[in-house]
Amino acid sequence: MLTPQGLKGKQYRITGNSYPRLGRPPKKSRKILAAIGALLALSLIALGGVQLVDIFSGKKGGTAQACASPSGKPLAAPEPAASPTAGATSTAVPQPNAVTVNVYNATAKSGLAARTAEEFKKRGFTIGKVGNAPANVEKLPTTTVQVISGPGGLGGATLLASQVGGATKSADTRVDGSVDVVVGDAFTALLEPNQAAAALAEATKPSPTPSPVPGSC
Repeated sequence: MLTPQGLKGKQYRITGNSYPRLGRPPKKSRKILAAIGALLALSLIALGGVQLVDIFSGKKGGTAQACASPSGKPLAAPEPAASPTAGATSTAVPQPNAVTVNVYNATAKSGLAARTAEEFKKRGFTIGKVGNAPANVEKLPTTTVQVISGPGGLGGATLLASQVGGATKSADTRVDGSVDVVVGDAFTALLEPNQAAAALAEATKPSPTPSPVPGSC
C-alpha cells in the first residue's frame, strides 16, 4: 500500500511496475501545433502581400494582362503609324532639311524675302519660292510672320513658327508638305537659335494626362 502525497489519507492499491503521472501532459505536441499555426499565418500574410502588389502594379498572376474589350476579347495592339502621304495630316516636327519653305515679302521693304530666305537656308531649311506675297495672301502690317501650310505640313509649320516671335499659323488646302512664310512690317529678324529651340520645346510640350487608376485599362 502506498499513499501518494496530496491524497489526504485515502488509500489506493498500486499495481504494475509504473506510477501514474500526476503532473501536466508533455508540451511537445503543443509546440508542434503552435509551429504549424505560425507557418500557416505567415503563408496567408505572404499571399495577401503578393495580391496587393499585383493590384497596385496593374498585373495579375505576375504577368501584364491586355485590357479587354466589352466582348471580353483582348484589345489589339496599336499598329505603327504610317508614313505621311500627299494630302495626309502630319503634325510630327521634321528636320529642317525636310521642310520646303516659300518666303514671301508682304511689306514695302525691298529684299526682305531674300534676306529671310538666306537665314532659313543657313539653319538647314530647303528654300522653295522667294518673292513678293501673292495676291491671295492677306497683308496685315502688324503681323510679324504668317506661316501657312496644308494638312501635310503642320509639323513643318510648327518648326518654322518657332524661328520667329509672334508668328500666326493658318492652313490651306495644299496637298504637299511645303510651308509659306509671309513676313510683315513688324518682322525684323529670326530668333536666336537657343531662343528658337526653347520656343519649339514649348510648342511641342505634351499636355499632362491623368494617372491611370491601379488595375484599370
